[in-house]
Amino acid sequence: MSNTAVSADFLWQGGAWRAGDDVALDVASGRFGAAAGDATRIGRFVLPGMPNLHSHAFQRAMAGLAERRGPGEDSFWTWRETMYAFAEAIDPDDLKAIATQLYVEMVKAGYTQVCEFHYLHHGLRGVPYADPAAMSLALMEAAREAGIGLTLLPVLYMTGGFDGRPLSERQRRFRHDVGSFVSLLERLAPMQDDMFTLGMALHSLRAVPEDAMRALLATGIARGLPVHIHIAEQIGEVQDCLAVRHARPVEWLLDHADVDPRWTLIHATHLTAQETDRIAKSGAVAGLCPTTEANLGDGLFPLAAFIDAGGTFGIGSDSHISVSPVEELRWLEYGQRLVTRHRNVAARLPEESVGTALWQRALVGGAQASGSDIARLAAGARADLLVLDDRSPLLAARDEADVMDSFLFAGNTPLVRDVMVGGQWRVRDFAHVAEAAAAKAYRRVVERLAAA
Repeated sequence: MSNTAVSADFLWQGGAWRAGDDVALDVASGRFGAAAGDATRIGRFVLPGMPNLHSHAFQRAMAGLAERRGPGEDSFWTWRETMYAFAEAIDPDDLKAIATQLYVEMVKAGYTQVCEFHYLHHGLRGVPYADPAAMSLALMEAAREAGIGLTLLPVLYMTGGFDGRPLSERQRRFRHDVGSFVSLLERLAPMQDDMFTLGMALHSLRAVPEDAMRALLATGIARGLPVHIHIAEQIGEVQDCLAVRHARPVEWLLDHADVDPRWTLIHATHLTAQETDRIAKSGAVAGLCPTTEANLGDGLFPLAAFIDAGGTFGIGSDSHISVSPVEELRWLEYGQRLVTRHRNVAARLPEESVGTALWQRALVGGAQASGSDIARLAAGARADLLVLDDRSPLLAARDEADVMDSFLFAGNTPLVRDVMVGGQWRVRDFAHVAEAAAAKAYRRVVERLAAA
């Protein structure tokens, strides 16, 4: 049979639980399709998989290694030096092992697509590998082994600051000029399929001069690709942009680029009310990474004002000090509660469920940022789904009206029991088919890095 069907007591469709519906799978294409006879019951509550819209895979192996106080006040900028030192030792084989372990963890947690913001391109001192795409290909192999959809975002990284200073020794592995960057995109573009989407990223305004940004965006291959950029993450970045470009980063970008729904603005932490409204009106996605933003001391995004302005957001795990959509969404809400001293901030309407509002908004924004037809249980979308553990006491006596709030706010026991990606079961009864092999390879790499 080319088609089959699955059913649950409740399926998440259009931002709400629908009772008694079936969803068909086109086994050959790995997508949801037309109805196909009797359905196999797979659980009580079935959700679309969550897209992870911002990842630096290599940083998973350094999580927990930057938590000792330095001689002065620690900040994002001191953490960055630790990260640069760690990145120096990683080669394509190391990156594949680290990313495979990370991506297995993501799938087990309920992420079924990852947007990989990839700037670790070259070898030591910036010398390209024999195959300049070696590090990109390592990430693609890791995604295949873990069974996660991948939106690969090669990053253009050219300068060390708004003043155009050269990259430091530790940043040379990241460098491309526009020509070599376009060549990398052209090499990767023909490899796209249902599990691999190509996009591109500008590291930040401080790392990409204005003329280079304009030249890249004018190339034929750039048209139509998802575009991601780090922006306004730190106060220091805002101050430097004001000093050199006489405008705040988000303000400058919106005035100098055609920012539209193809764009994802990562962090966008430090915004004026006008910038918040302009991002929302542009249709761009705000890429929020609450656990990393908290870990680095970035600050808090103006969530309520952004939602009220009609803005679209998604979530990412960024530096991977946590790999859980539940924790990202929980802390997105909790951060707002701490700063406003109010509860249920993400729910903007009376009687609206916070869990429902957060999960559905992150599905929509994550799918948009990934450039893929995912995150919905409907014909034509890739067949990604999560089955919640209805045996768990955390869901005991919960009806559909309370499940999403219990899922996000009722503790830390994993509730994602089974995960399907592209029509294939990747996780059954909490176990990933590749986790033993991935853990073994990962352990070898981190032990070697620790001894170096």
